[in-house]
Amino acid sequence: MADCRIVKVTDRVLFGAGGLTLMAGPCVIESHDACLELAEALVKLTARLGIPYIFKASFDKANRTSLSAYRGPGLEKGLETLAEVKARFGVPVVTDVHEPWQCAPVAEVCEVLQIPAFLCRQTDLVVEAAKTGRVVNIKKGQFLAPEDMVNVVRKVESEGNTRIVLTERGASFGYHNLVADMRSLLVMRELGYPVVFDATHSVQRPGGLGSGSGGDGRWAPALARAAVATGVDGLFMETHFNPPEALSDAANAIAFSALEDLLTRLLRIDAIVKEK
Repeated sequence: MADCRIVKVTDRVLFGAGGLTLMAGPCVIESHDACLELAEALVKLTARLGIPYIFKASFDKANRTSLSAYRGPGLEKGLETLAEVKARFGVPVVTDVHEPWQCAPVAEVCEVLQIPAFLCRQTDLVVEAAKTGRVVNIKKGQFLAPEDMVNVVRKVESEGNTRIVLTERGASFGYHNLVADMRSLLVMRELGYPVVFDATHSVQRPGGLGSGSGGDGRWAPALARAAVATGVDGLFMETHFNPPEALSDAANAIAFSALEDLLTRLLRIDAIVKEK
């Protein structure tokens, strides 16, 4: 992969420094207690494996397929939960922002602000996230060629913020289907910033259930292995103790019980590719 800038999240968590950084957690905060329980398990697992880790959960899923779909606890309660995850377990956190006014309060709690794929061209949102000075993780839109992300990068840089991470989550391939083109990881890395692969959203089938999105979660581990083999800087995964009961992206989440074996394999691949 092309050389890139090192993006520091905390002293112990960096992107682009030669390691493999993980962003993982539930798709959405389902409850305060459930979120803390999963966070504790993930922190213990990643510490045991020596993986730099950022806890991920959304306080609101504003782009749900159906009006009746569960969206989350909202900004105030969601940030309270994420703040407790930070305080109790000492890990950085990342969450989605959907509107410009959300960026400032989210930045008070979260080390990383995430721009959802559908919103990566929303200039006001991207610029407002950049103004916070926090790390901005931008998911490439399903509708964009990877080289087109240069324009999104320039919007963040316009505010003097170079703490940028770019995430691939698949491209639209006909109706109700996505395809993950591993070349996009290499193309986006040429923009000079670390690149992450979203293994679980890349197997999503948008709107495939009619009133919701389906997916082929069984393929997520294979795509994760392929992405790590390209030399990617990090991985994004949604995980759950019981994926079929998840309130969002149930078809795509990786069961927590399968995560240790997967991460162990990914670390071996990463070590070979990066010649550790």
